[in-house]
Amino acid sequence: MNELHVTRARGRPVTPPADRRAALEEAIAREDWTPGQGWTPDRALTDADADRLAEVAAELHPAFAGDVTALNQALVRHAAVPNLHGDPPVLAFHTPGAEPADAWAADAATALAMVIGVGQGRRLRSCEAEGCELVFFDVTRNASRRFCGLPCQNRAKASAYRARRRA
Repeated sequence: MNELHVTRARGRPVTPPADRRAALEEAIAREDWTPGQGWTPDRALTDADADRLAEVAAELHPAFAGDVTALNQALVRHAAVPNLHGDPPVLAFHTPGAEPADAWAADAATALAMVIGVGQGRRLRSCEAEGCELVFFDVTRNASRRFCGLPCQNRAKASAYRARRRA
């Protein structure tokens, strides 16, 4: 999601991949998702699919800041309904044969809603470093993570140190 949507990461401007389809295919291969299982399509992704998936990433981004209204709208818009399909059966929240963007949106929005619904919404975080729009799921024991990674944490701490020195 981050790669398709953010324009600033770790204090620097970033450009979403020029070839979104290739970036998505690389992510699918890296995560070893099997076509037809979960949200992965039974057919090859098209450039139009990749563009729609980037729109979905932008649509779901506010959920990490606690915007449940936008999340509820996404659940309705993408027809998120639990069902089993495939062989072996896989639990999914999109209809069999759904377009890849709708399938991914329904499954991702449902996953975010489930995290929020079981009281773990505070673990859906946006990086607090200035100039970073990355989102993440906080897996620390006490849900205290504030930054997407060490580069942002180090930049924020160095900036705070410099501010204290000036004062």
